[in-house]
Amino acid sequence: MRQMGIDYGDVRVGIALSDLLGITAQSYAVIDRNKTPDVLEELATIIREQEVSEIVVGLPVNMNGTLGERAQKTALFVDALEERFGLPVATMDERLSTVSAHRLLSQGDVSSKKRKHVVDKLAAALILQAYMDKKGRS
Repeated sequence: MRQMGIDYGDVRVGIALSDLLGITAQSYAVIDRNKTPDVLEELATIIREQEVSEIVVGLPVNMNGTLGERAQKTALFVDALEERFGLPVATMDERLSTVSAHRLLSQGDVSSKKRKHVVDKLAAALILQAYMDKKGRS
């Protein structure tokens, strides 16, 4: 069974999946919310096809540690995931995950035009990897 990492945004939702052993996270897909009105239905397909057993959602915590409007929207999304899929859903502090993803892509000479299409799934992979690393240490 795999774990799914999600970088939830207003415009795009980045998806990452773990390997079967739960050791490494790989970027998987980006759901464009403007083109895919029912994100949960798209996730249902991925969860079923990839046999996902746990979901990890990046929680956008402010730099001072507080939760803002974006975190409130994410909490509602987490509730919807739990209700729809009945799977364990964890949250992981995603501070700077998108910044780190942009930095990695820039260092890899990925053009800014292409970066826009992959940054969210890379951020999801960073969130999922951080969660798995933390879980493995505890």
